[in-house]
Amino acid sequence: MSETSIHNRILFAGDPHGNFDSIIQAVLQYQPEAVVMLGDYSLRQALDVYLAPIAELTQIWWIYGNHDVASTADYANLFESGYKDYSLHLKVQEVAGLRIAGLGGIFMAKNWYPPLRSKWENQAHWLQSQSPIVKRSGMPLKLQHSIWQHEVAEMRATVKADILVTHEAPSCHRYGFAAIDHLADAIGARHIFHGHQHEYYNKNVFNGIAVTGVANAAVVNLLGQQLSKS
Repeated sequence: MSETSIHNRILFAGDPHGNFDSIIQAVLQYQPEAVVMLGDYSLRQALDVYLAPIAELTQIWWIYGNHDVASTADYANLFESGYKDYSLHLKVQEVAGLRIAGLGGIFMAKNWYPPLRSKWENQAHWLQSQSPIVKRSGMPLKLQHSIWQHEVAEMRATVKADILVTHEAPSCHRYGFAAIDHLADAIGARHIFHGHQHEYYNKNVFNGIAVTGVANAAVVNLLGQQLSKS
């Protein structure tokens, strides 16, 4: 395997928002072992339909974004698709020889908005604090799938990974969060790839952790080099 193909063996795809052309073209051109998608798919059909041209050519892994839990239809088209077992959220998976951990969703003021502490110990604590009407209707999808402090704490204590993929940005982005930096550091990740902000850039946070922001519908490689644009 050449040095170029080594760096292209895993590709990271920014928020497609319904446009999967660049992902498909990148897989056809670079033939990666895997693609990791960073959320916000805006699916009108199951994810399988969009990725059918490359389904047999590469592994597909994903985390979710805020748009993927905006409605029950968005949720079903991702979480109940043929790729339902390939979520990296709160998990670590060996992909093409590297351990990749994932954190989907965004921070919400109704739950946890760092650097403030979370209002709730966990989802059950939130539900116990609600009115009978809210208890009957259940937790809204957006809140349920926001970033929970206790889940990040569990990741920090139990996960070890080479790469962290998130939807939210770390602190080097003007709208980012140091909580993402601290998670990456705690799990031993040396590179963070994130979506959500629709901007391509390469920076670093403390302890030399590299950060790549992936633009919407764009694709980058393991070095953070942009291979295709939206």
